[in-house]
Amino acid sequence: MSTTTLKKTALHHKHIQLGAKMVPFAGFEMPVSYSGVNDEHLTVRNAVGIFDVSHMGEFVIKGKQALDLIQLITTNDASKLVDKKVQYSCMTNDNGGIVDDLLVYRWSKTEYYLVVNASNIEKDWNWIKEHNTFDAEMQNISDELCLFAVQGPKAISTLQKLTNIDLSKIPYYCFEAGELAGVKDVIISNTGYTGAGGFEVYVWNKDAEKVWDAIMEAGKEFGIKPCGLGARDTLRLEMGFCLYGNDINDTTSPIEAGLGWITKFTKNFIAKDILLDQKEKGVQKKLVGFEMIERGIPRQHYKIQDHQGNTIGEVTSGTQSPSLNKGIGMGYVKTELSEPDTEIFIVIREKPVKAKVVKIPFLKK
Repeated sequence: MSTTTLKKTALHHKHIQLGAKMVPFAGFEMPVSYSGVNDEHLTVRNAVGIFDVSHMGEFVIKGKQALDLIQLITTNDASKLVDKKVQYSCMTNDNGGIVDDLLVYRWSKTEYYLVVNASNIEKDWNWIKEHNTFDAEMQNISDELCLFAVQGPKAISTLQKLTNIDLSKIPYYCFEAGELAGVKDVIISNTGYTGAGGFEVYVWNKDAEKVWDAIMEAGKEFGIKPCGLGARDTLRLEMGFCLYGNDINDTTSPIEAGLGWITKFTKNFIAKDILLDQKEKGVQKKLVGFEMIERGIPRQHYKIQDHQGNTIGEVTSGTQSPSLNKGIGMGYVKTELSEPDTEIFIVIREKPVKAKVVKIPFLKK
């Protein structure tokens, strides 16, 4: 895809000014790093960083049967949500593969927001629309909203300077809406993709620059830095969070991916029977975390082998962990080789390098 056809977020010019290295990602030109992935990663783990993740998609589902539609298309039980609560979920296709993983925000009994992955906006929209035989109205507001992830132990101190909402009273996976940095209608959500704590802030495009600048100013005393997708990837991997397109896709099921905890069989949803069968009978492959015992950095698509040199799977995500200073990764292996402490080998430059299966998250709090 040439850069002329790439979409840009409302703050594209800001990232250029800040000297970001820009790359094509999910149809957008996005900042991958500013001061360097390791530096940004450790800034988030130890203090506070801000990510522009405005490429993510947002859909409004509202109406008398909004919940009925969400219950059919998602695996988690959205009837358990109360106002201003958020739920992690996924949508499954007719074969039990994952259409996308997403967040469901409940505003009221008749209004919800779905936050979906940038690369899947069109696919998700069409999938939901195809199944909307309910009295539910759909709106795609993806191009109208900016999303900033303010993450790290100093995120709350940074943002609290800018709002009268008591951020310490927003529980994990809950949100409030109100004024931030003198801008009205801002959503402040206690969510994130780093495991470092913090908030995700949704603002209308017209207010994006004002809010970004205010957050950067408020975080100055804590050493806030802008962070790119590179650090977002290493941070989420240390927590063992799945990345769509790497660890989960249209051919992997939530049961195989270790997402049984967001798959609730107490209600009806697409491919429920297939997944129930997998849960009861077991699956042939499982997504596992592993860490390198010998030196080496695992990368996506590297082969995973057993003792005998048989290929038993492949790496879906891998990196050198900046916090742990060792190679870590995730990948699908045969179920019988998925137990923690099982010795496996990652083929790096045609050489099998010793690793072992570990329980995720890699980074224990």
